[in-house]
Amino acid sequence: MNKAELVNVIAEKAEITKVEAKKALDAFICAATDAIRKGDRISLVGFGTLSTTKRPARKGRNPQTGKEITIGPKTVVKFKASNDLVK
Repeated sequence: MNKAELVNVIAEKAEITKVEAKKALDAFICAATDAIRKGDRISLVGFGTLSTTKRPARKGRNPQTGKEITIGPKTVVKFKASNDLVK
């Protein structure tokens, strides 16, 4: 499902216009992005939890040359699905 399809579903389920649904989805994405960038967790009961975790530096290999390289540390977003979501 892409963003346009999600907007259509939100508009239909909430009985609002597609313009209003797009505004609501954009507002959620903006708020979620800001919270994740600050390191906050987003917990949506019945759906799941978004949080960040730090991935340490590690060794890897260049697939073309086989030469060992160092992959730097990175902060990544983690999603843990709610038990209700996967039933």
